[in-house]
Amino acid sequence: MIFRILATLLLFAMVSGCSLHQPNPVELSFEMPAQYEAGEDDSPATQMIERWWEIFGDDQLNTLMADLFEQNLDLERAFARLRQSQAVFGSARAGQLPFAVAEGQVSRDRSITGFVADNHRVALTVGYELDLWRKFASRTEAAEFEALATSADIRALYLGLSAQLADLYFLAVEQRAQLVLTDRTIVAFSDTLDRVERRYQAGLVDAVDVYLARQNLVAAQSHRPSFEAGLAMAEHAIAVLLGDYPERGIAGTIDVLPLEPQMFAAGLPADLLSRRPDVQAAFARVKASDAQIAAAIADRLPAINLLGGLGRSRIELITGPAAGEFWNLLAGLALPVFDGGRRKVEVERRQAIFEESLAGYRQTVLNAFKEVEDGLVANRTTQDTIASLLEKAAATESSLRLALDRYHFGLTEYIPVLLTQASHLEAQSQLLSARRHLVADRISLAKALGGNWMHDELDLRLNPEQDDNHE
Repeated sequence: MIFRILATLLLFAMVSGCSLHQPNPVELSFEMPAQYEAGEDDSPATQMIERWWEIFGDDQLNTLMADLFEQNLDLERAFARLRQSQAVFGSARAGQLPFAVAEGQVSRDRSITGFVADNHRVALTVGYELDLWRKFASRTEAAEFEALATSADIRALYLGLSAQLADLYFLAVEQRAQLVLTDRTIVAFSDTLDRVERRYQAGLVDAVDVYLARQNLVAAQSHRPSFEAGLAMAEHAIAVLLGDYPERGIAGTIDVLPLEPQMFAAGLPADLLSRRPDVQAAFARVKASDAQIAAAIADRLPAINLLGGLGRSRIELITGPAAGEFWNLLAGLALPVFDGGRRKVEVERRQAIFEESLAGYRQTVLNAFKEVEDGLVANRTTQDTIASLLEKAAATESSLRLALDRYHFGLTEYIPVLLTQASHLEAQSQLLSARRHLVADRISLAKALGGNWMHDELDLRLNPEQDDNHE
């Protein structure tokens, strides 16, 4: 009877493997909108290009990006993790295949009568566990999804690093622009101080005007160290991103920010799921956890092992050698009877892991939409801020010119000049900061929208010979 049942199971396994686990659906917890809430914008938008940083037309930035993708140490670590996940996948896939072991044995036996016998034995043993319930297939699927998730993590890292580098690069540009503005202001304030001192020496103004003029000059000079420090730290951060020791001058010498960088088209919300690598990584991990549930369920079911051996032995006797071939074939049935509930609890644990990863996937999607919505709002409001600051800078420039003229003609005291000089410097500095923030908003939106250019970088890193062949 037992042999009959065993034969039936073997036949069933030959026909098809099956799983008692039905894959869990992976669905969002909300209805996806047809368009972004903040998508209506009067500003001109360009279609999203793959290598988004190229819209700035900055050769130095393009060169730094190429160095980043080649030298960054976080990428080195990520590719090492990818190789680990691929090795785990290969190991899991190997578990679906039979194993074979070759054995050889040589021995000599001596009895108390002085009889000596030499034994020679060679055998090949082959074993295989039938994947009746897709236990090994499910583990392989889980490992494959984990490898896909790790690959998506690398693409997300490419995206994040590119945004980080561009943001630091234009921060350095802004700090240089602030230094240029400060130096120009120091020259202007020094000229004003010189004029006030000449008027004081001529007895036309009081000493307080000289002190106020010096106060303005010293205030402008006090801004310079902070901008120098900001430039140094930005360049240090860029150097470290490129895998180098912190150094100065690595980000070029440009000190003019883009006045109106191109705006990216947001596209449709449905497109975001295929453009965001972090979303794809989260989805792959949900599928991996679901496959692990199937493997845990299959581990509670009977297992059939086949073991076969073929060999040859030779014994040297006094009467002559005795040699011959041998073989064996075994089939074993293992049925879990009692394990204290360990396998049952493992299924429950895997189910909880799936629910956790599903919630994480949904949260990742929501965060992706939030980042796009925030990016669209930030770009629009920063543009409005720049428009206001342009008007403010024009107004303070006119006020300063008028205050200086009135002071030189002796129509007013120096305090209005002091106030308008400080206001004009502040307005110009705020305008530079706002323009840099607009560039940062463009960068954040590009990161939020994702892309597919990272696939090319990933393939190039994994298959460098493709680039050599292309050249």
